[in-house]
Amino acid sequence: MTIQVSGDDVRIENLWSVGTGQIKSLSLKNSAREKMLESRNYLMKRLEGGEVIYGVNTGFGALSDVQINKNDIENLQINIIRSHSSGVGKYFSRAETRAIMYLRANALARGHSGIRPEVVDKIFEFLNNEILPAIPEQGSVGASGDLAPLAHLALSLIGEGLCLTDSGVIDTQKLLASKKVAPLKLQAKEGLSLINGCQVMTAVGLMRVHLAQKLVLLADVAGAMTVEAMRGTRSAFDPIISRERPHYGEMQTARNLLKILGASSEISESHAECKRVQDAYSLRCMPAVHGATKNTVKNTLLTLEIEANSSTDNPLVYAKEDKILSCGNFHGEPVAFAMDYLAVALTAMGAMSERRTEKMTNAVTSGLAPFLAPHSGLNSGMMIVQYTAASLVSENQVFSHPASVASIPTSAGKEDHVSMGTIAARKIGMIAENVKNIIAIELLCGAQALDLLKPLKPAHGVLAAYDAIRKVVPFALEDRVFSEDIKKIAQLIDDNAILGSVEAKVGQLEL
Repeated sequence: MTIQVSGDDVRIENLWSVGTGQIKSLSLKNSAREKMLESRNYLMKRLEGGEVIYGVNTGFGALSDVQINKNDIENLQINIIRSHSSGVGKYFSRAETRAIMYLRANALARGHSGIRPEVVDKIFEFLNNEILPAIPEQGSVGASGDLAPLAHLALSLIGEGLCLTDSGVIDTQKLLASKKVAPLKLQAKEGLSLINGCQVMTAVGLMRVHLAQKLVLLADVAGAMTVEAMRGTRSAFDPIISRERPHYGEMQTARNLLKILGASSEISESHAECKRVQDAYSLRCMPAVHGATKNTVKNTLLTLEIEANSSTDNPLVYAKEDKILSCGNFHGEPVAFAMDYLAVALTAMGAMSERRTEKMTNAVTSGLAPFLAPHSGLNSGMMIVQYTAASLVSENQVFSHPASVASIPTSAGKEDHVSMGTIAARKIGMIAENVKNIIAIELLCGAQALDLLKPLKPAHGVLAAYDAIRKVVPFALEDRVFSEDIKKIAQLIDDNAILGSVEAKVGQLEL
């Protein structure tokens, strides 16, 4: 399958498919090629008329007042790529790198950068031949976009720097020679256009949102399992409650929980005469908290998909309007704010999951064996499993400190306010992985608790999740290395095995 890129049709699904290599062939749509040519011809006409244009025949940033001789214009573009390739740290993954390249090409395809279509063609040639630049994760302040990481991308395009391989990194020049691919020869403005924009933070952010979409549904599944394990009530999920506070995510969550739990089960019927009036907040308030998290995921996705289909270069070239405009579309604050907001929401949802785990492992609140160990004392059961969840919640509370409030001026004060958006996007990766493991722990404890309630059976949706878990993780009659169990359940989450099993039984859950 080939994607024809137009500059305005990136969605999270096709970005995920490109990033993960499910879509391996990309090309520039003819209409986008025409827009790029029109923009390029207009820019060159203005340049040949002797006009001073930022980044084309001037220096960059605080050096914008330095005019460049026309004989040095191409060297200027090479120099900015080399000097800005100042990133450090480990490299973005192959999937993240593919997503970054796709978004960078898409932004340029919009036709407002004044560069040749051959630049986008070259990015696609690299992608289609699995030539992936080694891009360090650290070094972007999200000001003129992702300057440092995008410079490393551009460095490989011109045949320098390093590229990723299955066995590590390789010199770009050697890789290009082995694949018989020629490097890109930069012309006026093209070096600047390759590095101006928020495509790193946006691509990384969208890849994280893809996982977050799965986690908010798995939290509903895990929460429903805990409701059964704790012999909780379904009354807090009655749809008439959500009608009185009609946040969309809250209504969705209540419907999801009732789908998974059904009207009743053998477990719920066994305590129908229980005198408990209401459950703890971590059970009763799932529609509010999980729902608010769903809303945040939805709003974040909206922001990032807008960003993915935006022109973020500087200056922007408008041939039809006869304008070349310096601007600030490269500033990463929209993405930074969205990522920081999502960090807070996922952290809170993970914290609620850990509280449910604690309720199940605490004999006082669960009414089950201490730490869910059939022979407690001799066995510690899920005692330290809950510690692990608590540790991950604490980590997330540190990671959820907003990066976007930490502006540090750069470029001799020219760039006096920056977004730190790439830091915000990278943090989401750590938070989401932690939440995945927190939910895996809740599911592990939930399955163990349901076994302790046998022969009573849980609701059909909960039973579907339980059966998926029990295919790879058996009941713990005695202590074992529980980290292996957590890993196996986390893999089930990655493989969509638990969610898929539940939805096959009760129908699609709402996101």
